[in-house]
Amino acid sequence: MGILKSSILRKVAMALSGLFLVVFLIQHFTINFSSVISPSTFNQWSHFMGYHGLVQFVLQPILIFGIVFHFVMGFILEIQNKKSRGVPYAQFKGSKNASWVSRNMIISGGVVLLFLVLHFIDFWIPEMEHKYVEGSMFNAELIDEQRYYEELVHKFEPYWRVIVYVLSFVFLSMHLYHGFSSSFQTLGLKNSVKKSLLLVTRAFAIVIPLGFIVIALYHHLFSVHHLPYP
Repeated sequence: MGILKSSILRKVAMALSGLFLVVFLIQHFTINFSSVISPSTFNQWSHFMGYHGLVQFVLQPILIFGIVFHFVMGFILEIQNKKSRGVPYAQFKGSKNASWVSRNMIISGGVVLLFLVLHFIDFWIPEMEHKYVEGSMFNAELIDEQRYYEELVHKFEPYWRVIVYVLSFVFLSMHLYHGFSSSFQTLGLKNSVKKSLLLVTRAFAIVIPLGFIVIALYHHLFSVHHLPYP
């Protein structure tokens, strides 16, 4: 019974942490998509997020903890599932009982994790160096509020990076698509409520990753081919 309770608690924690990270995904998408609509708005929002004390010293650590917690919990649950599969039982029929995505959440999650590592290398680490090594966080003379848009466009010039981003968001879509369903089931939502939420969340799982893909392709095409921005 103790092991069962521990497993259930881990699944609930996994579900809640995933839903928590969705909030940050929406915020991240909103800011990044503004770069397609209005570079000046993107610069303003990026500067606010980069230098506001509440964001930097409270929300950012919470986000990093949430990411680490979600993926660590995911790996723990995958190990548990593999152990349970080692015990034969009549009703287990592999792919007949579950889709490829549901049986390979660890793969889609692993791809997303690798993408986050690349994303941190591309954007977060250079930002930390600029603010804390070069000292712009504490020296107003070093602050450039207009640099964010140019830095974003520059990152999407290499075609290989765009390919990696596109593939990563395809896997993110698959991960979200099943993750929402799994979370609602773990949290014990009523079928009527779950069905209504699934319609919205499955649309979310497609639209948001697709939006990120559009951002990457948009900046790559306009920066590399020197097309006039609308």
